[in-house]
Amino acid sequence: MSELVIETTGLRKTYVTRRGRQVALDGLDLAVPRGGVHGFLGPNGSGKTTTIRMVLGLSRADAGTMRLFGTEVPQHLPSVIDRVGAVVEQPRLFPAFSGRRNLLLLARTIGTDGKRVDEVLETVGLRERGKDRYKAYSLGMKQRLAIAATLLKKPDLLVLDEPTNGLDPSGIREIRDMVRALASGGTTVLISSHLLAEVEQVCDSVSIIGRGRLLAGGSVADVLRGTGPASVRVRVADPDASQAVLVERGLMVRRDGDLLLVEGAADAADITRMLAERGHYVRELAAVSHDLESVFLEVTEGEGLR
Repeated sequence: MSELVIETTGLRKTYVTRRGRQVALDGLDLAVPRGGVHGFLGPNGSGKTTTIRMVLGLSRADAGTMRLFGTEVPQHLPSVIDRVGAVVEQPRLFPAFSGRRNLLLLARTIGTDGKRVDEVLETVGLRERGKDRYKAYSLGMKQRLAIAATLLKKPDLLVLDEPTNGLDPSGIREIRDMVRALASGGTTVLISSHLLAEVEQVCDSVSIIGRGRLLAGGSVADVLRGTGPASVRVRVADPDASQAVLVERGLMVRRDGDLLLVEGAADAADITRMLAERGHYVRELAAVSHDLESVFLEVTEGEGLR
């Protein structure tokens, strides 16, 4: 059994536009591990939605290979597609029907037992609102019902493209909690999002792409560790003179207002010692840890739209 639920190698896709031929994917290598939540990140126009559509058989690649659960697609997509649930676009549901009735119609269409409808409504937190009309649902409730629809067939992989787009903080939290619960229950979740703080809270692993190429990938912890040395934030009475001292000692120093951001010290205590030897005393010293947003900005600098 493959340890990767999605694997792409050398994936390439171009589109013909009024401005000429535009490269959407440029040899993308993507690996989504089995289990947990995988964040799929990139600037607008970086190729995230294009990748998702091609893996799901909604668009054709110009070159490269793709595998779902170790099975080559799109050649053998029918043999594995029932193991995948996806919310790529807002589903077309009947506004005047209740959420439950909409799901019952879908269940009947795909040959799923109607009992499954109540189970998925419970999973997405809509059991008590299942009898309400779909048109009366909030945006967050509509998004959860869309996810419930994909869960009718008990997928092993759930693909969510910008699931929190347009939601208020409460709706974002509900989606986040639901995604974590699904992952805890054994479903692998691929989530494409630009809300980096949310992704960092919910994801176990990430892939960051830019201009259709993989820029960074792996577990969240590994990606955060692999972006260069952490900085130390230093506050002193005379930042200019202190900066000169530290640069003289071979450290990299950047100004952030009246603070110094220092890189290259083996131990933060060395910074205190270097400055004290020259008569400058530290008022504040704190490590600046990397977060996913800073890593994202670092690796995607200049990697937006062509």
